[in-house]
Amino acid sequence: MRLATRLTVLLVVITTVVALSVGWYAVNSSTHSAYQTLDGTINAVVQSGRGTPDAALSDAINVDEENNFDLTFDVVYSNGSVTQLISANNPLIVNPTLSDVRTSLAGVVSEPNLRGFLVRSLNIGGGDYLLVAASTHSISRSSQQLILRVALAAVLAALVMVVVARLFMRRDLVTMEGLINFASDVAEGETSEAVPPVRGSKDVRELQRALASMVLSLQEKIDVESRHAESMQTFIGDASHELRTPLTVIKGYTDLISNPDVSSEQLTRAIERMKTEIIRMEALVSDLLFLAEVRELPTKNSEPLDLSEVVATRVREFHDDHRDRAIDTRIEPRLSIVGRRDFVERMMTNALANITRHTPENAPVFVRVARDGVVVRLSIEDGGPGLPVYDQRPKHFRRFDPSRSRDSGGSGLGMSIMADLSEAMGGEMVTSPSSLGGLCLTFTFQGV
Repeated sequence: MRLATRLTVLLVVITTVVALSVGWYAVNSSTHSAYQTLDGTINAVVQSGRGTPDAALSDAINVDEENNFDLTFDVVYSNGSVTQLISANNPLIVNPTLSDVRTSLAGVVSEPNLRGFLVRSLNIGGGDYLLVAASTHSISRSSQQLILRVALAAVLAALVMVVVARLFMRRDLVTMEGLINFASDVAEGETSEAVPPVRGSKDVRELQRALASMVLSLQEKIDVESRHAESMQTFIGDASHELRTPLTVIKGYTDLISNPDVSSEQLTRAIERMKTEIIRMEALVSDLLFLAEVRELPTKNSEPLDLSEVVATRVREFHDDHRDRAIDTRIEPRLSIVGRRDFVERMMTNALANITRHTPENAPVFVRVARDGVVVRLSIEDGGPGLPVYDQRPKHFRRFDPSRSRDSGGSGLGMSIMADLSEAMGGEMVTSPSSLGGLCLTFTFQGV
């Protein structure tokens, strides 16, 4: 069922229910008032003759004649016979019984065998009784007519409400129908069409803006996923190549040592080379698993982290292992970010390991942690040879300096791991020339 039809049905139901509820209350109140008036008429006649049984009949007749009441007077004798003294426009046809009389002495009642009448009895002496009856036919007929009018009014009100609502909601309904069709197209993969123009009420305009934002976000995510898929294909190919190289070396030396004519010197050299390749492959697999963890759960266990304390600790450890280096630090205390301690420690480990691997043993190092507005910057500078190019996002298995061999340059994941870790914590890594003549790594994070 379409939205316009649902709204129409809802309006019809609500309007009809409200109109019928009001009409029922009006009919019920009118009927109750009519019955009270009829009770009062009967009671006025009966009360006039109470207390003086001998004159009760004449008093009741006088009151009826003076007020021109439309009542039926039946005298019920002690032997059960009945005489109708006065007939109303709608007279009592069924003769009342002594049982009816006794039941109605206390007040106005409706007897089962006298349907359509309200009756009350009066003792007129000598064991005889006067039964006063009033027909309820006119009240029932008026109630039925009123119910019919209420029903017609409810139907008319519902129709008027539908017409008025459709006129007021026409623009909203047309716009919403266009948005529904647009959303269906997007669900089927058609994201090139423009969002329908804004027309209608504030709610519809907000819906249009939300839908436009959703489509834009969806397009961005599709683009990101496409780039990610392409990057993943390249990554898988490079990883396969990097893993295949040590496996090929190990396989070659395995064939060599299986030769019974191999010398002890060749055997020793083969085993050492196999150990080296195994260690390198183990490190490569460890880096690949770590990268997978960073991609899948980048914010797991993230919490406020004292960056100053973590960096200072790692720099002290580096200084203890490299006494020949001049290490200068400028670390502002208690600068915190939202991140993971193991991620920051891995970044520091990779950065300092690169300095150890690619710079002279006496090359100076400068580490700084400082706040810059709402961000916190970590800079690690060295006095080494630097990079051929700067300010480029590192790629997996791609070395900035192609002249570096695998033995000196690692797997080519160190720099990209640092970039991935900084981005996983909501920051970024930038490479630039160092004031010491080498490389400067700058990590920027959102401060706490």
